[in-house]
Amino acid sequence: MVSRPSISKAVIPAAGLGTRFLPATKATPKEMLPVVDKPAIQYVVEEAVAAGLDDVLMVTGRNKRPLEDHFDRNYELESALQKKGDAGRLAKVQESSDLATMHYVRQGDPRGLGHAVLCAAPHVGHEPFAVLLGDDLIDPRDPLLRRMIETQEQHGGSVIALMEVAPEQIHLYGCAAVEATADGDVVKVTGLVEKPDPADAPSNYAVIGRYVLDPHIFDVLRRTEPGRGGEIQLTDALQQLAQTHSSAAAAAGKVGGPVHGVVFEGRRYDTGDRGDYLRAIVRLACEREDLGPDFRTWLRSYVAEELTDADS
Repeated sequence: MVSRPSISKAVIPAAGLGTRFLPATKATPKEMLPVVDKPAIQYVVEEAVAAGLDDVLMVTGRNKRPLEDHFDRNYELESALQKKGDAGRLAKVQESSDLATMHYVRQGDPRGLGHAVLCAAPHVGHEPFAVLLGDDLIDPRDPLLRRMIETQEQHGGSVIALMEVAPEQIHLYGCAAVEATADGDVVKVTGLVEKPDPADAPSNYAVIGRYVLDPHIFDVLRRTEPGRGGEIQLTDALQQLAQTHSSAAAAAGKVGGPVHGVVFEGRRYDTGDRGDYLRAIVRLACEREDLGPDFRTWLRSYVAEELTDADS
C-alpha cells in the first residue's frame, strides 16, 4: 500500500460578505450569527476537531476581526464570571479558545472559493488537508468528515462530499458526474460542473461544503482561469483533476490523483439563506436536552394556533 501523509490541517474560508443577511451582517460577520447559542463558525471548528484536525486555518477578509476574538481568550469576561462563581458559563467561554490551534490569513480581493483555498497554500504545504465551508453544518452524530478522510487515505487524491437533491435544486450547487465503486457510499467522480441548468446536469449529486484535498490542487488553482461569476472556482480545479487522473495514475505517483465522492445521507443544516438558517435553528433547538422539551411544547402550540387561524 502507498504510504500517505496523515491529515491534520483544516482550512475554513470565511471571507464572504454575507449579503443575503443584510443588514445583520453590515458590521457582524455572517459566520458569527448565532445558531441557538453558538456562532455558526464554532460548529464548523468543532467538527474539524472531532475528525482529528486540530490545526485550523481561517481565511478571512476585512471586518472579520470578531472571528479571531471569538477563538481568543477574553480575560476580562472570564475574570468576571469567575468572581460570580458562574462555572457553567465560564466553561462555555473558555471552550472556544481551547478547541484548536487557530491561524488566520486574509484573502484580500474576494476572487472566489478557489482563490480562498489557494491563500492556504503556504500554511498547508505538501500535505492533504480538509476544507470546511461554514454554510453547511453537519450533525456531529453523522461523522462525514471522518469518512472522507478514510476514503482519501484509501484512494489518495481528493474527496468531495455529495448529497442527492431534487433535480430542480441542482442549479444551486456544484454537480458531479459519477461512477459506482465497491463501497456503497463512495463514488468515483468523472466530471464536475458549477451550478448547471437542470437540463444539463450530469446527475442530481450536489457538492456540499466539505472537501479533503490533495495539495497538488494548489498547482491547478494557480492555472485556473476565472469561471462562473468571474471567480476562481474550486469546482473547476477539481474538474481538471477528475478528467485527467485515474486511480491507476494516482497509484503510480502521478500528480493530483483521482477525485472520489462520499455520498452523505445524514443530517445537514443549511445556514446559507435566511429560511434555511431559521429552520436549522428550530431543528437544533428541538434536539437540545436543555431547550428541546419546553421549546417543542411551545412550537406545537404555536403551529396549532396558526392552523386554527388559517382555517378561520
